[in-house]
This record gives sequence, C-alpha cells and structure tokens, in this order.
Amino acid sequence: MGGELSYVLSKLPMLSTSDYASVVSMNIFVALLCACIVIGHLLEENRWVNESITALLIGLCTGVVILLLSRGKSSHLLVFSEDLFFIYLLPPIIFNAGFQVKKKQFFVNFMTITLFGAVGTLISCSVITFGATQIFKRMSIGKKLEIGDYLAIGAIFAATDSVCTLQVLNQDDTPLLYSLVFGEGVVNDATSVVLFNAIKSFDLNQIDHRIGLHFIGNFLYLFIASTLLGVLAGLLSAYIIKKLYIGRHSTDREVALVMLMAYLSYILAELWYLSGILTVFFCGIVMSHYTWHNVTESSRITTKHAFATFSFVLETFIFLYVGMDALDIEKWRFVSDRPKTSVAVSSVLLGLVLAGRAAFVFPLSFLSNLIKKSPSERISFREQVIIWWAGLMRGAVSMALAYNQFTMSGHTELRTNAIMITSTITVVLVSTMVFGLMTKPLIRFLLPVNPPSKGKNSIGNIESSNNSPKSITIPLLGGSHDSENDLDCSEIHPPDGIRALLTTPTHTVHRLWRKFDNTFMRPVFGGRGFVPVAPTSPTESNVVPEWH
Repeated sequence: MGGELSYVLSKLPMLSTSDYASVVSMNIFVALLCACIVIGHLLEENRWVNESITALLIGLCTGVVILLLSRGKSSHLLVFSEDLFFIYLLPPIIFNAGFQVKKKQFFVNFMTITLFGAVGTLISCSVITFGATQIFKRMSIGKKLEIGDYLAIGAIFAATDSVCTLQVLNQDDTPLLYSLVFGEGVVNDATSVVLFNAIKSFDLNQIDHRIGLHFIGNFLYLFIASTLLGVLAGLLSAYIIKKLYIGRHSTDREVALVMLMAYLSYILAELWYLSGILTVFFCGIVMSHYTWHNVTESSRITTKHAFATFSFVLETFIFLYVGMDALDIEKWRFVSDRPKTSVAVSSVLLGLVLAGRAAFVFPLSFLSNLIKKSPSERISFREQVIIWWAGLMRGAVSMALAYNQFTMSGHTELRTNAIMITSTITVVLVSTMVFGLMTKPLIRFLLPVNPPSKGKNSIGNIESSNNSPKSITIPLLGGSHDSENDLDCSEIHPPDGIRALLTTPTHTVHRLWRKFDNTFMRPVFGGRGFVPVAPTSPTESNVVPEWH
C-alpha cells in the first residue's frame, strides 16, 4: 500500500505539469480566436479576404512560431481528432445553417440541390477515383495503394467545404446561388461520408452488380431515415414547448431544451448509423418553422444569438486549427526527401477536383434547366461557373476522412500514407486560399453589383442586408423573405389537378403545403401565428396571429 501511494505521489508533479501545459495551450488558442474575430472585423469590407481565410492565415503564422519555439518538434497546440470534429464542432454549424436558411429558396430548388448533392457527388467521386487510379499507377506511390484506397480518395476529395461556403456567399445578395451551393454542400458532405463508410465496410475484393445496388439502396435509406429523424426531432420539440410552455416559468429551461433536442437528434443519428449532418440540418429547418415561434420572445432573442455565435466561433476554431495542423512536422518528415512526389500528387488531386466538379455541374445544370419552364428559375451559364468555382473548396471534412483512411492517432510512419495526408493538407490550403479569395471578385465580375430582378430568385434582395446571417439584430426567420407570402398563391389561380402540377409545379406544391400546414400541422405543433397561453411580457401579449 505504501509503495502504491509513493508511486502516485511521484506522478503528481508530472500530472500537474501536463495539466499546466494544457491550460497554457487553451489560453493561447482562445487568445488566437479573439485575434481572428478582431482581424476579421477589420477586414469585413475587404473584397478578397473572408473570415475563414483570416483564421487559416493566423493558424499558419502561429504554426510557424510554435515550430521555431519547439525547435521543429510541433506546430499545433491541440491534436486533431476526427471524433472532436464530427461530434462536437460540425453539428452546431450545420444546425445553425438549417435554422437560418431561407426555406423558400431551399425547397424551390430542392430537386436541383439533391441532384447536385447526391448524383453530382457520385459523378465527382467516380472521376477522381478513375483519374487517380490511372495517374498514380504510373507513379511510385501507386504501387502501395489498393482499390479501397483509390475509392476512398474519390470520396475524400468529392466532399466540398460547406462551412467556407457560408462565408464566401451571401443568401441576401445571391439567394439562388447560396441555396444551391450551400444546400448541395450539406447533401454532398452527407453523401461523401456515407460513401466513405460504405467503401470501408464493403468487401472490395469481390465487386459485382449487387454491391452497386446495395449501395444505392443503403444511400436512399440513410437519406430518407436521416431526414425523417431530423423532422421528427424538430416536431417533438415544437409539440413539447407548445403544450408545456416552459418559458412562462423559466426561459433558461426553454432555451436549453431547444439546444439539447437539436443535439440529441444528431447523436441519435450517429448512434443508429445514419447521417447526422442531414438529420441536424433538417431539424434546424423544422425548428425554425415551428419551435422558434412557440417560445417566449426573450427565448427567441437568446436562441438566435446563441446559435449564430456558437456556430461562428466553431467555424473560426476549425480553420484556425487546420492552419496550425498543416505544418505538423510529423507528417512532413516522411516526405521531406521526396518533395517532387508530394507536389505532383497534390497537383494531380487538385486537377481532379476541378475536373470532377465540372463533370457534373454543367451537365446537371443543363438537365435541371430542361425541366424548368420559367426562364427566371433556370441557371444561367455565369451562375453555373460560380456554382462550379464556389464548390471547389475542400476543408475539414476532407481532412477528417483522410485521417481516418491514412493515419492512426493523427500520424503515420508509412511513406505513401504520409504523402496522401500532406497532399490532402495542400489541397485544402490551396483550394481555400485561392478559390476562397477569388470567389467574391468572381461574383462581382460575372454578376452585376445590383442585378436586375430575376423573378422570385431575387426575393432576398427585397429585404435589407440586415437579414443576412452576419446580422442578428432582428429575428433570423421573421422577415417577409421567408414567410408564406413568398409564393402568394392567393394571387395566382392555377388550374387544379394534375395539369396544375405540371404547368405550375412550384406554386401548386407550395399552395397544397400551405393548406396542409394551416389545417393539420400548426394546430398541433404551433409555429408562426401561435399565441402563448400566458404571455410573459407586454410585447408578447400584443402578438397578432399571422395566419396568411
């Protein structure tokens, strides 16, 4: 017993030193986050730099300083963890995006978004896999890669960076482009993760037609099941808050319930091997339509500020860490004697990313335009170029999948795997820096500063810029740009039946949804127009129902 106690006491100084080092690291990291926010604010009006690039540059500079101070031993304060990213960092960002997204724009373009996000990702993955197989086999690196690695490379680099898209596009200035690129990015991330997991689980030594059919069936199941889980979680939160009206006793409990149920939907999806990204995204959409209107006024203000702030901090956290991790000496040590190979692999992958995205954006845009009768709803060639360019950025999702495939515990001692990790980092840095820097100028060049009204696609321009995600001075979802008046079918009298669905599908579906929503959903789940049974403030007591 005495020996065990002396052993524990001997370890205490070591433990305290380790804890102190962790506290110092966290202090430095928080200080860097503050610096990112301040510098990002000063560069707010810059036409080139955005917040993600600012955080990335600060992370790179910090990594260089840490490398010098540690004499080349380390470049980061924290160790990248795939679980940290997927379980803690990504869910609040995706939920807030679904919570703030303009539902009208998203669902009007839902078929195009799904076409780009699902079919487009498969096309991009196929192009990247085929290109990597043909080119890498002619290089020394190809001798060490198996078919599963090539398929994984396709899934890794088919994943776009939806987080960076939030910062380079504005849903008020370019509502159509924002809804298409960001909506596609969410479906794309989910498809890439599902595809990657399928590649890891299938026996690729026995490939036949059944694997393809099994994958398609598995993807459809995951997509539908994940979406339904998010919708059910949102509806359940709306029903509980409407019936119990917790906010009349405690605003804190009400806000906590909304946050925890949103996160619970994501955790349940991961527990049941579904797509947590899709689940929490659609949970955010449903909560914005029902739950948010059921809470007290003070809770509305608290939730919108909390969601927006939390998402913003985590976005900055991700890019700051990616910048620091890019200089990790452990990864570059094994490729230092073969820099030409690493540069060649990075260049090939970057070219395949360009080709893979072009292979589906332009053909699928052509197909989408064929089924749209109204010229105002069609995607112009200039908009197609912007969609192609804005989706070229690769980010933390690609890095997390690459770590999963080619590393163990954050590093590798296999030269081929090290080259793939460093090449992934290079592609992420180059795509974010170059494509991210050029996106805003490209939009200004291809589209007029004050573009002419393009039918309902420019509905976001009706509202002032105060409704943008960066401004939370008014309710995020309370503007007329997202109300039922967006498609006021009372002013349009389309014919009934199948002919109406074929001639005016958007107006007909929206009109039928409004009838169903007003008749069945809102009486049960509340939503806009719900009047609290016991208003807790003079402002709330004056709320007028908005049953359009």
